[in-house]
Amino acid sequence: MDWLSKNTASAVLADLATGTRPLTHQALDEMPHSKPLEHLRSVLVATGALPARDEHLSRLERWIHATLDERGGRDDRELLRRYALWHLLRRLRQRNNGTPTTHSQFAGVRQRVRAAIALLDWLHAREVTLASCRQADIDTRLTSPDATHLAEAGQFVRWATAQRVCAIEYPAVRWHGPSRTLDHDERWKHAKRLLHDDSLRPEDRVAGLLLLLYAQWPSAISRLTVDDVDATDHQVRLRLGQTPITLPEPLASLTRTLIATRRGHAVLGEQGTSP
Repeated sequence: MDWLSKNTASAVLADLATGTRPLTHQALDEMPHSKPLEHLRSVLVATGALPARDEHLSRLERWIHATLDERGGRDDRELLRRYALWHLLRRLRQRNNGTPTTHSQFAGVRQRVRAAIALLDWLHAREVTLASCRQADIDTRLTSPDATHLAEAGQFVRWATAQRVCAIEYPAVRWHGPSRTLDHDERWKHAKRLLHDDSLRPEDRVAGLLLLLYAQWPSAISRLTVDDVDATDHQVRLRLGQTPITLPEPLASLTRTLIATRRGHAVLGEQGTSP
């Protein structure tokens, strides 16, 4: 947090403490985003001092407006606004239908907006716009070694083509909108299958259960090694954080099986040689 941000936060907190500024979500939104602010807001909501709201959606809306405002008078600002607000956010609201936005949905929409901005900035550097660019420009972008988020950029181009903004081809996997959150019954339906369906591979069952029951990110699951498991005759403990957790059955037995039969993707030959 820089000097200006610290002074802004201090001024807002002082106004809230003296009562000169009403305690609202909008007042907290004027402060720089931080973990302590998130915690304070959650406590105020839990105690009824503030009404509950879709926090990830609110953060996403503020981020989009701030990001687009930074582009000043760029000609593509209105195009990005249509894409971000009237396409991405509209689909997100329709998909959630009143349920809270997840962090994954928040990150996914933000990544698509950033990919669209990166593509437009790349074209701007070549002194062309999305409407005036040629197929050769897009092909050059696709083969550029420093190009990132090509799939997300392709979804932006697919939308722009449907809006008749451009008429170019850009290979892209069709995006069906933000992923829908699992409700309680559906989550347990998948968990029960992973717990009892012996036709599935142990590694898939363990990974799926860690995701469904312990809210572990796939990237965190993929980094687990045998050193994170403490298995004795009576229990199996798994280190997902600083304090190991005791796994219940049948997840404990599945983890034992996985350790005994594992094979690393980069390892050829005998099973059990990869950590």
